[in-house]
Amino acid sequence: LFGGLEGTVVEIGPGGGVNLRYFRPDVRWVGVEPNPYLHDVILERARELGRTAELRAGRAEALPFEDGSVDAVVSSLVLCSVGDLEAVLREIRRVLRPGGRFAFVEHVADPRGGGRARRQRLVRPLWNLLADGCSPDRRTWEAIRGAGFSAVEIEHFEVPIPVVAPHIAGFAVR
Repeated sequence: LFGGLEGTVVEIGPGGGVNLRYFRPDVRWVGVEPNPYLHDVILERARELGRTAELRAGRAEALPFEDGSVDAVVSSLVLCSVGDLEAVLREIRRVLRPGGRFAFVEHVADPRGGGRARRQRLVRPLWNLLADGCSPDRRTWEAIRGAGFSAVEIEHFEVPIPVVAPHIAGFAVR
């Protein structure tokens, strides 16, 4: 999913930089990480991998890039915790060049509804408090499909982690 990306790749909320190993060595990787305490962790991980990494402080709701200036944007287990998902998706579309790709892997609400979806809604207040703002019941795939991208490919799958088992992976094209 991330290995085929080229050019300038912006990762929103890269956390500890765990995805750095999945990108081609020739990409210009720029992380936008709001937590300054993780910046040194990310830079150390990049050094260990022999990679160059650029970091910018900021939030995904206001990306510090010119319109149409990046080739790809990546999110990995981030969209569950952003304050305004629609604003983030608008920003991603804004900074992507025409034809640029948004690649993502995210946990989401149970798409079938039912008991698990009800449990996700019930635990959301406590989960949100304990998991850095994470909302386990977001229907992120719907927001991505409705964000005005020219093409969207989404695959639903499950991981063996209660509450956040439903996941999506895919890409959207500006």
